[in-house]
Amino acid sequence: MIRIFNHYVSRTGFILLLFEILILHAAASATALLWSGAPRGTADAYLTGSLFALVNVFAMSTLGLYQQQLREDLRGSFGRIPPAFLVGFVLMSALMEVTPAVDLGHAASLAFVLGGACVLMTRVLLFTSAQSDILVERLILIGAGALARECLELAAMRDGPRRFEVVGCVPMPDEERCVPVAKVLEPGESLLTLARRHGANELVISVGDRRNGAYPLRELLDCALGGVRVTDAAAFFEREASQIRVDSLQPSYLIHGGGFDQSFLRALVKRSFDLVASAAICAATLPVMLVAALCIVLEDGGPVIFRQDRVGKHGRVFQVLKFRSMGTDAERDGKPRWACAGDPRVTRVGYWLRKLRIDELPQMFNVFRGEMSFVGPRPERSYFVEQLGREIAYYDVRHSIKPGITGLAQVRYQYGASVEDAVRKLQYDLYYVKNNSLFLDLLILIDTVQVVLSGKGAR
Repeated sequence: MIRIFNHYVSRTGFILLLFEILILHAAASATALLWSGAPRGTADAYLTGSLFALVNVFAMSTLGLYQQQLREDLRGSFGRIPPAFLVGFVLMSALMEVTPAVDLGHAASLAFVLGGACVLMTRVLLFTSAQSDILVERLILIGAGALARECLELAAMRDGPRRFEVVGCVPMPDEERCVPVAKVLEPGESLLTLARRHGANELVISVGDRRNGAYPLRELLDCALGGVRVTDAAAFFEREASQIRVDSLQPSYLIHGGGFDQSFLRALVKRSFDLVASAAICAATLPVMLVAALCIVLEDGGPVIFRQDRVGKHGRVFQVLKFRSMGTDAERDGKPRWACAGDPRVTRVGYWLRKLRIDELPQMFNVFRGEMSFVGPRPERSYFVEQLGREIAYYDVRHSIKPGITGLAQVRYQYGASVEDAVRKLQYDLYYVKNNSLFLDLLILIDTVQVVLSGKGAR
């Protein structure tokens, strides 16, 4: 993994992205210069090639070809490429209509065929090399308790080009063992010797209690000096799962772990992004919002906009705006309830508004008023905030920034309707609060488009 603006991305996926941008740019530039049927200047050809590459990479991203390619087989990845290039063709055709300098001439189809063939060949090479053990990271877990078991489960989930093989777990004295017996490494030699003998690249410290005298501090230092990477379990989860684990989190990790950028420059960039993204989406979806409002009125004659108090930055309460998707008597007894998948209070029109995420569109006005950001933790009701703040450690950390219309938890986790779900989503929210940047906002925006197109994801 490599870190870009505090966010971890797959080195393999990043190299794939850069390489595909280059080959798509070359395919379109060559087509514009040599086969377009009209004389083209070099500058115009390169501009056309750049936009061609960016548009098609964006289309592939929205269909999950960079997010999912690390977890899918070759056939599953290839099945998404033709639809992605079809989306790219539509977007590129629109660009050529409004920008005279961008033109592939009569050879536009050739550019897409050539670019698509190059992408297919690149991915064949990638997935073929993925079968090699060269791309396998060998790990040793220090500890054999509940935290080590969670690290084992996370390592087993990584089944793409970047794969993990857990050599085994080194148990600590007086520790309850929660890992399979076959994964336990018997003590008797130093950690550095053990790592070298098994060819381990990294040691992950998954020990819950580090205060007893059995914690191998000196041996871990020897490993670090000997060239074996030593990583804390919290950092391992942050790097590989974009999560900050709440159950095993030490306050010192948040204090000394970096991130939490709330500088003036970051605030200015984020506010600019919020306004541009919200204005663009409002302009593009205005007809959809008008139709949605009409359908709500025709169904039951009730109010179109639903207002509800939510908790924002620094605990300030504001009214969130949404298209009404429930009946007018959804909480007639006055008692707040969790919204859930298949909620019987949802109207027929509301079902489709929620499924297509249209009910969230009025929150753009909350963004314009400065109460929300486009990307951030989802705002929750005061009643649930008080409950969750008592039951979940570090829950209030998510209120150190503005809440968002979409967020990392919304694109990574399913519909949340319980305290347990709130804990799972908080792990993503803490990661975003700690590592938020324009780069991460753009990635979440692309993932949100993918979620909307697929009809899946969280709320």
